[in-house]
Amino acid sequence: MLEQTAQFLTPEESAEVDKALLTSPEKFLARLTLSTAKLLKYISQDLGTPMEALTTPQIIAWFEKDAKVKREKGVDASFLKWSAEDLSNL
Repeated sequence: MLEQTAQFLTPEESAEVDKALLTSPEKFLARLTLSTAKLLKYISQDLGTPMEALTTPQIIAWFEKDAKVKREKGVDASFLKWSAEDLSNL
């Protein structure tokens, strides 16, 4: 299972992307895709649904549930550990 962490890629995985013969936008997309795959795996396990069977409404509902936990109990209680401020720095 994916650990609760703000970083979804290990340093080794990030280094692999860095070594790839890709442009900066392609490296960003590679990191995003690798992170998304791990997050979808976690969501599928959390919902008890095979990853390939996840629906858009299920994924949205999962994000809404995690955001509600973040609002009500704080960022440390939610799975996704980033804030709006973190995203504005991208």
